[in-house]
Amino acid sequence: MKFIDEAKIRVEAGNGGNGCCSFLRLKFMPHGGPDGGDGGEGGSIFLLADEGINTLVDYRFARIHRAQHGEKGGTRNCSGKAGQDLMLRVPVGTMVYDDDTNELIADLTENGQTACVAKGGQGGVGNTRFKSSINRSPRKTVPGAPGEIRNLKLELKVLADVGLVGMPNAGKSTLIHAVSAARPKVADYPFTTLYPNLGVVRVSRHRSFVMADIPGLIEGAAEGAGLGIRFLKHVSRTLLLLHLVDILPPDGSDPVENFKAITQELCKFSPMLLEKERWLVLNKIDLLLPEEAEAVCQDIVKRLKWQGKVFKISGLSHEGTVELTQAAMHYLADRSSRRQDEAGE
Repeated sequence: MKFIDEAKIRVEAGNGGNGCCSFLRLKFMPHGGPDGGDGGEGGSIFLLADEGINTLVDYRFARIHRAQHGEKGGTRNCSGKAGQDLMLRVPVGTMVYDDDTNELIADLTENGQTACVAKGGQGGVGNTRFKSSINRSPRKTVPGAPGEIRNLKLELKVLADVGLVGMPNAGKSTLIHAVSAARPKVADYPFTTLYPNLGVVRVSRHRSFVMADIPGLIEGAAEGAGLGIRFLKHVSRTLLLLHLVDILPPDGSDPVENFKAITQELCKFSPMLLEKERWLVLNKIDLLLPEEAEAVCQDIVKRLKWQGKVFKISGLSHEGTVELTQAAMHYLADRSSRRQDEAGE
């Protein structure tokens, strides 16, 4: 299925039903008085986060969504039937904006979480409500209120614990293929990955985390170059970034310059991304002899003046991938434990 991470829709809540103007007329009660009922409330529109949905593709084709109108009030003080609410299912991680004001309406980050995005109109009032000692035959009614109408922008940010970033063809798809059940497209040309892929990495029977393969970035991605501009936002929700570097790029480029280019694009998009925990992952060490690969890796780390964690792996031969996933699981577990301790204080 094609990954769709943005969509614009129009939601129209139901109008409230009008109040009824009626008078009771029976055989032995010719002047029975007013008996017009109230109108029913219009249906509202809700968004529901559903973990069984992965994309917003359905909303690319169905752009207008309307809830049911409330029914008009009836005679004998019968109220009109309320309009049925409309529930729209969206992926977990969907952010909802008002497209006219760019206001954030809701951020649906948990399965089952709901948000009302358009309130149904209030039902009208029948003439019975206006009966009084000085007005025994009121003919006044109140019409139902119109429902809210909104233009919404839906934006999906994938929810993953670990995000993979790097130049195109750095081996991100190969790595997620090696450590999870995800089967992204893998080929020997740039921009093989056209949309994010999620994979569950199972470190042990009851320990796992979600890894996201973000499409390759290039220099200028934050300004719209390449494919990365549409997917940089997905990195913002991850807890740990793995920066993959090809130690022997097929185009002859410098791995250190490639690393710096991606770092610059992350900073341009959001300086907060550089505050996230980020590990250097030197990939494709199987392309060189062990001694040569070690020398190249040490040279890259030295030139970068990198002080963080470094992992040397081969996604193709799975060398070093177990150590990498175990370290990531340990970091995520420690982070979760620290947050629970802080919440308990």
